Formats: sequence, C-alpha cells, structure tokens
Amino acid sequence: MSGITAGSRRDERPPGDAALFFRRWLANPLQMGSVVPSSASLCRRIAGLVERAEDEIVLELGAGTGVVSRALLAAGVPPERLAVVEIVPEMAEHLRMALPGVQVIAGDAFDLPRALPARWHGKVGTAICGIPLVMLPLERQRAFVGAVEAVAPGRGFLLYTYCITSPLPYRRLGLSARRMAWTPANFPPASVWRYRPPQPQGGTSHGGGVPR
Repeated sequence: MSGITAGSRRDERPPGDAALFFRRWLANPLQMGSVVPSSASLCRRIAGLVERAEDEIVLELGAGTGVVSRALLAAGVPPERLAVVEIVPEMAEHLRMALPGVQVIAGDAFDLPRALPARWHGKVGTAICGIPLVMLPLERQRAFVGAVEAVAPGRGFLLYTYCITSPLPYRRLGLSARRMAWTPANFPPASVWRYRPPQPQGGTSHGGGVPR
C-alpha cells in the first residue's frame, strides 16, 4: 500500500511511481488507503524502527510502488534480506523491475504461510504493514494478525497509518501497542505503531524502541 502522504521534502522516486499508484487507487481505493505514496520522511522513520538479526529478513506487506522498500535498502537492509508482498500483479511487476535483488512476492498478505517461502518462516526480524487494516472488520484484522504470527512468531509488526490513536483494537486482538513515530510535517500527520503478541513468561523481549 505504502500510502500515507507527500511530505514537506521532495520524494525521490522513479518516474511513473505516483501515476501507477494513483491508477491503482482509482481502481480500488479501499485496498490502497491513500491517493499518493508515502513521503520520504515517513519512510525514513519506518526504516529506523527495523529490528533484524544478521540471518533474518525484513518483510514488507503491501509494498505499493516501493517507496518504503527503497528507504529500507538505503538504511542498510541487504536486498537479499528484504521480501515484499504485493497483491496487485501490476504493482508486483513494477517492484521486480524497480528493486533488483529483492524478493518480490505477488500474493496475499493474509495467506503468508503459503506465500512466504518456508525457509523464511521464523526468520522475520520485522514485518511492516502498509495495508489499511483500520478499514477492515475485526475478523479480517484477526486473520492478518494470525498470518503474521504464523511466519514471525512473537515478533508482531509495524503499521503506518493516519491515526494518532491506535488504528487497531489491540486488546481485542490480543496484542500490545505502542506508537513509535509521528510525522507532523505530513498532511495529514502519520503515525507508526508497533504491535506485539504477549511475550512468554521468562521469554526474551525483542525490544520496544523509543517513542518519537
């Protein structure tokens, strides 16, 4: 999805990104969530919240035109350690051309156990969600949480959104929630939330970061 707002700084995107994004938004506004791709400032904030061991991958769900993906690469995520899932075939093909070396999966983020190669199950350091989950009914939100938990047990996910308060009813979903970043320079401002499932008693926390 990668759709929050254009920021105050000029985004660096390949020509045609915005046009492609807008066409897909016109075709399915609820699937995209925004009329323009995310701003460069927001993408940098997301990239700064990534947690990943050397043998783990970053998983981006709803990659859109790849503006968040490029920020992740610029922040030092190796291309071979970045997997992006995009349900729209036209955008998935765009990503394959725009992101050499990145694993682009044309598939459904709600079916991650099948879409994500088995070798990466349990090897997801950070999952990043660009899907407008706030627009979905509770049962679909539960399905998404279950899909992420199946491939990234205990890790949870980052979700970027227009909402200042939590866009998800996290207690009903069995999650903890923390707003990790806020970008007031955007119009409207965007937030990044981190959601995690309960940690086992005596288990090791993966860290929560510092609110920004």
